[in-house]
Amino acid sequence: MMGLDIEPGWIWAIAGVLLLIAEIIAPGFFLVFVGVAAIATGLFTLLFDLGIVPQIVLFAIYSALAVMIGKRWYGEPHSIDENLRLNDPARRLVGKTVTVVDQVDDHGGRVRVGDGEWNARGGPADPGERAKVIGVEGNCLIVETLRPLPPA
Repeated sequence: MMGLDIEPGWIWAIAGVLLLIAEIIAPGFFLVFVGVAAIATGLFTLLFDLGIVPQIVLFAIYSALAVMIGKRWYGEPHSIDENLRLNDPARRLVGKTVTVVDQVDDHGGRVRVGDGEWNARGGPADPGERAKVIGVEGNCLIVETLRPLPPA
């Protein structure tokens, strides 16, 4: 029988590519990290002609680093504020421009948001003026008057 004389680095690289393909077939964001670690181990093995023990140690280190980086990247939400606003319609209005319906001051008022009206505080703003929602307290929007730019 003819023996196959394949460089260990190529075996690592092929195994890494197979793991990446397996991740595409059965996604779960775990095989990606192990596959990247295997490819990196293969590259280092090809460049520096490492023995089996250094290869395994290097693969373990790369796997741990890849999983830690991946866990940090995919595990944490990119914006904590987005999760807080998910099921809270009032919080989703922060940053929106609204139209004042009833005079808004520190004691109250009403603003139009889309086709509905909301209680509001802040301003001061007169009916017809535009305001920006800067916060929410319960079901009351906190608004700040948008002043038009003076004509040039």
